[in-house]
Amino acid sequence: MILTEVEIDRIIEMAWEDRTTFEAIRFQFGLKEQEVIALMRKEMKPTSFKLWRKRVQGRKTKHEKLRVFEKGRFKCSRQKQITHNKISKR
Repeated sequence: MILTEVEIDRIIEMAWEDRTTFEAIRFQFGLKEQEVIALMRKEMKPTSFKLWRKRVQGRKTKHEKLRVFEKGRFKCSRQKQITHNKISKR
């Protein structure tokens, strides 16, 4: 599967969000968790990737089966919209 730059940016953005599950990424883009991890490793600087992996490993909100809330969505009133994020590999 070939992804556009915009799609890659959106996947990275979703992967960084605490409340966006890997299942949501799979539903929208067709990428399994391991494929998201590989994409993040390829597109991010090594130190940024390590920070992200440490952050999401074992996080209950990244997996639908581990979540405790039933339905609905949460968005903090102070949360800003991230658009066109660019992650440098340099």
